[in-house]
Amino acid sequence: MIAGIIQARMGSNRLPGKVLKDINGYPMLSYMIERVSAAKSIDSLIVATSVDSSDDPIVEFCKNSKILYYRGSLEDVLDRYYQTAKKLECDVIVRMTADCPLLDPRVIDTIVEVYKNYTYDYVANTSPPDRFTFPEGMDVEVFSFKILEKAWLEAKKPSEREHVTFYFWQNPQIFSTFRYDLSKDLSGYRLTVDYPEDFEVIKLLITKLYSRNHLCTLENIVQFLDEHPETKNLNADIKPNEGWKSSFIKDKEAGY
Repeated sequence: MIAGIIQARMGSNRLPGKVLKDINGYPMLSYMIERVSAAKSIDSLIVATSVDSSDDPIVEFCKNSKILYYRGSLEDVLDRYYQTAKKLECDVIVRMTADCPLLDPRVIDTIVEVYKNYTYDYVANTSPPDRFTFPEGMDVEVFSFKILEKAWLEAKKPSEREHVTFYFWQNPQIFSTFRYDLSKDLSGYRLTVDYPEDFEVIKLLITKLYSRNHLCTLENIVQFLDEHPETKNLNADIKPNEGWKSSFIKDKEAGY
């Protein structure tokens, strides 16, 4: 079974409560779930949140929406993912994060197809974080439960416990990894939600595009932003992967 696991929490230093922020009467997470549910390659979908009381609203949302959920560690996200996958008894995991509300289901299906057709341990489209061609916000990672369990047993660094898949692509001598790239570089388009400016971009995109097509494609989104540079420029100055950089600092502080 292939399980889609969406990592979600309310806590955020830059934009608290972002995953449930309202967009035209619906929480942001609902848009992502709608789009991920349209992926043909995913057999089961679950939200992985934490046992912290701050994440109670996510659980209430899942209950009301009849979405599967699992509550695990707030800080040790690798353990949370492992326990979630173990509960589902899945063979393959599609990892996604809840700050990617416009994730294209076709992108998900493409990455899963690459994983199924080759013998890589891990296939992704935005990791490792150097020279990738997809916009941030289209992040998809696919890997087996077997290597997730190996990482869960062996990963020690704070960054590896926090970011789930760091252990895979930082250890090429152990795992075979592959990053799927586009023929055209679209990394200059920012579709993730970390800052208020990001949220404004996503809200505008949903407002303008959803009336025509709830499952608007990455190409539709890029075309709109090209035609409306004032929207694209709202978050153009934000540097990518700031959270990853802070995790590497924690590794150094911990003696790694």
